Amino acid sequence: MHSDPTDLIGRAQRGDREAFEALYRAHVGRVYALCLRLTADAAQAEERTQDAFVRAWERLGSFRRESAFATWLYRLTVNEVLRRRRSERRREQRVVGTDDPEAFERPGDGTAGAMGVDLECAVAALPAGAREVFVLHDVEGYRHEEIAKLTGVAVGTSKAQLFRARRLLRKALNR
Repeated sequence: MHSDPTDLIGRAQRGDREAFEALYRAHVGRVYALCLRLTADAAQAEERTQDAFVRAWERLGSFRRESAFATWLYRLTVNEVLRRRRSERRREQRVVGTDDPEAFERPGDGTAGAMGVDLECAVAALPAGAREVFVLHDVEGYRHEEIAKLTGVAVGTSKAQLFRARRLLRKALNR
C-alpha cells in the first residue's frame, strides 16, 4: 500500500517507523549521491547518508512543510556532511588524496571511458573547498549567500572557490 508523501511525512512525524522507512527508500539514492559528491569517498558517503537519516529522524518534528520534504532533507544532509567535516578537522587534519590540487597535474591511467565518469573523477579530484562549492552551487543549485552560511566562508571565498573549481575541471577535462 503506497501513501502520498504528505501522509507519510505526517505519520513519520508521529513516530511511525514504517512511514519513515518509506521516506528513506524514496530519498536514499539522491542523498547518497549528494554525500558522495561532497565527500568524494564511497565509505564516507555511506556513513554521512546514514548520519543524515538519523538526524532527519531526530529532527522530523521540526519539519514545518514550508518547503518540500526533499529540499529540507537535502539541506539537512549538506549541513550534516559539513558539520562532520568540521568536527573531523578539529580532531585531526586527515591526509586525503583529493585534497591534493596537484592531482590534475598527473596523467591518469587512461581507462576512464565515458565523459560522465571523467567528470565524476575530475570533481572527486578537486580540492575539498572547491569541490564543496562546485557541488553546492552548480550541482545542487545553492546561491553563494547560502553556501557562505552553510560552510562558514565569505561570499567572495565561495565565488573564488567556484571559479577555481571550474578552471581546474576545464583543465582536467580538456586533456
